[in-house]
Amino acid sequence: MYDPRNKALADKIISYSTATKPGENVMIELFGINGAHLAQEMARATLDAGAVPFVVIRDTETERIIRERGSRELWRALRDKSDLPRMKEMDVYIGVRAGENIYELSNAGREESRAYSEEYGLPVHMTERVNNTRWCVLRYPSPAFAMNAKMPTAAFADYYYNACLLDYADLNERMKPLHELLAKSRELRMVGEGTDISFSIEGQSWIPCAGDLNIPDGEIFSAPLLTSVNGTITYAPTVYEGKPFEFVKLVVKDGVVIDFDSSNNKGLEEILGTDEGARRFGEFSFGTNPNIDQPMYDILFDEKIWGSNHLTLGKCYDIAPNGNNSAIHWDLVCIGADVTLDGELIRKGRHFIHPALLQLNPESF
Repeated sequence: MYDPRNKALADKIISYSTATKPGENVMIELFGINGAHLAQEMARATLDAGAVPFVVIRDTETERIIRERGSRELWRALRDKSDLPRMKEMDVYIGVRAGENIYELSNAGREESRAYSEEYGLPVHMTERVNNTRWCVLRYPSPAFAMNAKMPTAAFADYYYNACLLDYADLNERMKPLHELLAKSRELRMVGEGTDISFSIEGQSWIPCAGDLNIPDGEIFSAPLLTSVNGTITYAPTVYEGKPFEFVKLVVKDGVVIDFDSSNNKGLEEILGTDEGARRFGEFSFGTNPNIDQPMYDILFDEKIWGSNHLTLGKCYDIAPNGNNSAIHWDLVCIGADVTLDGELIRKGRHFIHPALLQLNPESF
């Protein structure tokens, strides 16, 4: 799909998000040929920066065939003979998800999905790429993407570029008071429809994200203390590894999911059964992008919804650790819960009411 705004988006990612420098190796990994024009602009911007583009284009239907039939031996071979050695040579990674069918991988079985996660996804991406490259991941618009967002195609394209091309330097300044408040707090509680959950955040590191890891961006994240999570949480519609969920509800005791309900309990049970860490939480975040206001079955957008939080099942990030390890990292979004810090209400529904945080509400941008 051609759009002249792709040039501005590519320039922002190369110059701002990844701060690419002359001589660096930059992997541009495109999933879905729909995003070819953006990949071209990424290659151009990389060359303009004096860096070296390594362009990898993956057809989503071919990927589906491999994921559905992939064994541990296959993923080890792809990891060890090709993709992990290449990733170790990269200074920057840019992943563009441009597939037109978000359910493409929905028929991959439990064992096949687990083989991919443990033998390939975890070592290549969660360990090597996340920890040792400056990375940025983004989606690319399509008519199918617009349909999931329940918008006309042209209107969705405007929505997409408005979210992606936000002034992230300004957002970063606006998030600083929230960062300071969270860093000195001990306990967080969320209360909303189907949700009443609390956990300790005492001593945890908080990471503001303003255009440097994802596009679109707008969040500040950490991780709850591992055994401190207690209560019930209900999440918005989502898709994980091609499997759709209209809702997910979890009951948690001492950091472990002990009961659940969803629109796809068989799929949820398989995910929770991946390993021990899949029933524990590895991340918690506030969504702060004022231009993203509704879920659209795409977590890179949904986790940035203003007035939302995500409490993530699975592996924590090394930059904000809590000791949880897992082959999964499933961001699930709760929208519009009241949030209190150490008993003080800081957000009522989706709007911040704490005086230092009013500038994060959309009407102030």
